[in-house]
Amino acid sequence: MKLRTLLTGLGSLALAFSLSVNAMASRAGTEKLEKQVRHELNMLPYVNAFDYMAFTVDDNGNVTLSGEVTNPVLKSDAGNVVQRVEGVEHVDNQIRVLPVSFIDNGLRLRLYRTIYGYPGLEKYSLGVMQPIRIIVENGNVTLVGVVDTQADKDIAGIRANSVPGIFSVHNQLQVGRS
Repeated sequence: MKLRTLLTGLGSLALAFSLSVNAMASRAGTEKLEKQVRHELNMLPYVNAFDYMAFTVDDNGNVTLSGEVTNPVLKSDAGNVVQRVEGVEHVDNQIRVLPVSFIDNGLRLRLYRTIYGYPGLEKYSLGVMQPIRIIVENGNVTLVGVVDTQADKDIAGIRANSVPGIFSVHNQLQVGRS
């Protein structure tokens, strides 16, 4: 009787240990997959400060792409490069292509100059991947990305609001490097 109880207890312990090891391996696999997907998206050509792409990865290897882009080819390229990543089972491409508008294009250029041309924010224009993304749709502006301080977030919002022809500014910048 004691031997049966001991064996049952050891069996339960072994099962619990194997489940926790599987969960840790699954989490490590998901983190590796996220890193590879992020790398592939960052390597896409033609991505600029007016495009924003995000993604989520679940435990089954399903990737959901989201965001807004100005170039329709970028949407299909993002889906194609992510699909080729080893370990990706399915890609749900929910990236929206922003409508073509000469007015919005003019606003994008003025916003870029106003935000990235400001001495306190020009540090964010260095490098290929600008951390402040400027999304313009029908005169409505959304600022997305990561900045170092709350002051930088506030300055970017104030600078964006100062551009004539803008209907609204949604400042969704996050503070702190991630």
